[in-house]
Amino acid sequence: MNTRIGRRAVLLAAVGSVAAACGAGEDDVTSALSPQPVPVPEPSGPELAVAAAKLRPVSYWAGIFLNGWDFQARNAIPLSRSKDSWDHYELSYTLDACVAMFRATGERRYLDRALQFTENVTASASAARGGFLGWRSAQENGDEVPLYESYFWRYGTALLAAMRENSGIYGNSGYRTRYNRLLSFAEKNVFEKWFSRGPEETIYRERTHMTAHWGLIALNLSRITTEAARKRRYQTVIRNVDRQVPGEGSGLKQQMRRSPVEPTAYFWSDQWGAAARPGQDVSHGNGVMAYVVEARERGTTWTKADMAAFSRLLTKVVWPSGTTYKAYVDGSGSDNGWFSDGFVKLGRTDPAVQQRLESHKVVNDQFAANMALNARILRP
Repeated sequence: MNTRIGRRAVLLAAVGSVAAACGAGEDDVTSALSPQPVPVPEPSGPELAVAAAKLRPVSYWAGIFLNGWDFQARNAIPLSRSKDSWDHYELSYTLDACVAMFRATGERRYLDRALQFTENVTASASAARGGFLGWRSAQENGDEVPLYESYFWRYGTALLAAMRENSGIYGNSGYRTRYNRLLSFAEKNVFEKWFSRGPEETIYRERTHMTAHWGLIALNLSRITTEAARKRRYQTVIRNVDRQVPGEGSGLKQQMRRSPVEPTAYFWSDQWGAAARPGQDVSHGNGVMAYVVEARERGTTWTKADMAAFSRLLTKVVWPSGTTYKAYVDGSGSDNGWFSDGFVKLGRTDPAVQQRLESHKVVNDQFAANMALNARILRP
């Protein structure tokens, strides 16, 4: 069950009590499953255009997002100034929301807030071993924590990618100076630092979602770095995450199997090379979705068919109806319906999924912002 809704963002609507029981044991193995789900016929171009035209516009979701604008600042600015990386972990959801709103609207107030958060985080860094800068966390006895840093910087680097792709921002000398400073920091004091300490320990992690965070960082940096050697390394990381994680039994692509309860949907385990039910928990599965949706947009190995199988997982298995939310990707257990950090992003791949998400009852600022970005992509 996800317990992180409290601090991370403004909760604008909520579901009731959450049950925690899981219906399938860890030893319920799905190794006999077909590696691919059954494809579903997709609507044609004109049908998609008609469906997209019926969706709520960007302005609708922007209005919901702005309901919590002042509250967001009061709660997030102190987190951004903290020297503890656990607070940056919590801040990541709000940063993603601001980046999504900037991408959806082009309005600089969202960019400025995202920059403020990210620059505060870099200013809070202190000297770390190996000549790098970094943060420690009281949650881990004062140690540096690659998970916490990757959790924040997957969206810190997404901010940089959004700035680079906006010609008005990238062409502005003031913003360009800030962009260059943050890019240099992220490349050296986040990616290079942890890669230099042993990628099989720090980048290629023991769980799918933890590795996916670094996949997203590498994906973002590969698009904007100015150094050929760094670009090659980022691209290698992306290929490894997708196809074969070093030291593990598979990559993300090989993890995907046909769902044991819905033949058109994906199922996967969070443990590399495994296929045991109940599989990935939905809460952490958001991290996998945040990566694969962006990777699909950027033209890596993820396909339209993959996105359809993930969408069917959301709408048929994880969220089968109303306010019924499952805890695991095999459809077992009960949870709180938090899709804001990943599953909501599937809405930008299919108007039908976006329309279904419009009825979702668990809405915070990150959810609203990503629904706005979905609407912008579907209704350009």
